[in-house]
Amino acid sequence: MTPAETPAESTGPERPSARDTPARVEAPAAGAQDDVDRAAAVGRQVLDRTASVVVGAQSPLRLALAAVLAGGHVLFEDLPGLGKTLAAKTLAQALGLPFRRLQFTPDLLPSDVTGSSIFNPATREFEFKPGPVFAGLFLADEINRTSPKTQSALLEAMAEAQVSAEGSTLPLERPFHVFATSNPIEFEGTYPLPEAQLDRFMVRLRFGYPGVAGERDIIARRIDRRQEETSVAAVTTASGLLRLQSVVESVDLDDDVIDYAVRLTASTRTHPAVEVGASPRGSQALVLLGRALAVLDGRRFVLPEDVKSGAVAVLAHRLTLTPSSWAQGVAAEQIVADTLAEVETPPTVHRDGAAVGTGRGVRP
Repeated sequence: MTPAETPAESTGPERPSARDTPARVEAPAAGAQDDVDRAAAVGRQVLDRTASVVVGAQSPLRLALAAVLAGGHVLFEDLPGLGKTLAAKTLAQALGLPFRRLQFTPDLLPSDVTGSSIFNPATREFEFKPGPVFAGLFLADEINRTSPKTQSALLEAMAEAQVSAEGSTLPLERPFHVFATSNPIEFEGTYPLPEAQLDRFMVRLRFGYPGVAGERDIIARRIDRRQEETSVAAVTTASGLLRLQSVVESVDLDDDVIDYAVRLTASTRTHPAVEVGASPRGSQALVLLGRALAVLDGRRFVLPEDVKSGAVAVLAHRLTLTPSSWAQGVAAEQIVADTLAEVETPPTVHRDGAAVGTGRGVRP
């Protein structure tokens, strides 16, 4: 494969033209097993290049890529300095997506996100200037630092890939994905995301500390790089990502796996520590993410294990705990782990005769 040039940060909603785009590995159209194999190879290259910059986060990065392949949005919620912004930017580079980043602050207005009209003296008319949300991958950095009014400016874009501004509805070019970062330990001057907006994110991911060896690796790579900036070459393009997503849409799904996802989600609604459980959007996200994980593994069918591996990232942020559970420090992630242990895994045989799941649930 000819190495692709690193895409520069986009300054507008335009997509790179074919003339400006170097040869890159492209994803195939949906179809046979060969298409899935090629899509899996592209996914591996994206993860390898991202992991060369973001150290010790293989599992969260895999889930983030799977969420993008499934057409979803990603919330990175973790402590400062653990690579949340770096992961979003590096994934955008590896996927060849135009990238825009906006630092969310208390004084930010909805028009700062969506765009606004500016008077042009030459034409004596108002012209709409698109905001940073007009991008292939939009990063809402520290989204919990801005007001709910501005946070809600993202809801329509995330749900319907369009923006309503000044009486007009403007479609966003596809692919379009939102990555957001949030700091869970600071509460002064922040506005926690309401449940309705949290539900729009397919997954919530946390990196955690990298460990002693990983931290040494981070420092060693910084010294070898001799500069603060990082970049990776693009593996595919925006149109190539659309073809990857079409391959994911071709993945088969057995009824037993769908039933398993529904039972997992329904179980969160009856847990004694939960006041409001996950919505049907949660069970849908489980199977959509499962299809993407299957493609990354080179399969055209979904295993119950695919559903399990994404369950915590998909369901935990959709749970509203009872006041007593919250006061006792019960973690939503533990509730999902309990659910995985209690809900029976289907003994499923795929249409091609391959056994794809047996036994009871296990803790992740």
